[in-house]
Amino acid sequence: MNLFLLAGTSALASSVEAVEAVTIVLAVGFTQGWKAALTGALWALVALLGIVGILGSALLRYVPLATLQTVIGLFLVLFGYTWLRKAIWRYAGRKALHDEEAIFEKEVAHLREVRSSRVAMATAFNAVLLEGLEIAVIVITFGAASSAGLIAAASGAVAAAVVVIAAGVILRKPFSRVPENLMKFVVGIMLVSLGTFWSGEGLGVNWVFGDTTLLAIILLYVLTALELVRMLKRTAPAP
Repeated sequence: MNLFLLAGTSALASSVEAVEAVTIVLAVGFTQGWKAALTGALWALVALLGIVGILGSALLRYVPLATLQTVIGLFLVLFGYTWLRKAIWRYAGRKALHDEEAIFEKEVAHLREVRSSRVAMATAFNAVLLEGLEIAVIVITFGAASSAGLIAAASGAVAAAVVVIAAGVILRKPFSRVPENLMKFVVGIMLVSLGTFWSGEGLGVNWVFGDTTLLAIILLYVLTALELVRMLKRTAPAP
């Protein structure tokens, strides 16, 4: 069950980051040419593959499992909390929704002022590298406990990236209708839940129902998050 959850969560998280990266690469392609956009993106992907391969293997080989579970669990809780907090505030109307079309238009306007293949390539490279680093962190974190986990997390991330890139190539327009906040809400829940479960295992907690306990943890966080959305909406200041 954990491997399926790892792959699914990794895919969702990667989809969110891939959408943001592809939006900028599309803007570069439309304004500065596809050669510069794709060259920058490909170099960033090569760098990311190297990071995942080196760091993931090193963690598996040199760090004890209990230490990994505790540290990684706490990291996932903190990392997931940042995603979940933003999603809750957006659903409660306290924070503006993420607008990929607005980001696309802003990037296009900026790039039209700067006619340079180097700038275009650097823009695509930075976009893919920065968004990809978050994907790499999630993949490495998920896969640090076992080689099977690393394969599952990497497979989910690659599958999501391929789907998003293919959609970008076919549609050639920003992903303005992607329910990004819902995806961030789900990813935040999954990261916090998995982090809680793993840190508990690392600290020696004997979960009574084994892996099934994870489902109860997920349900608890979902209900808590929905209640927070309701409370924030109720206490929202008058417009």
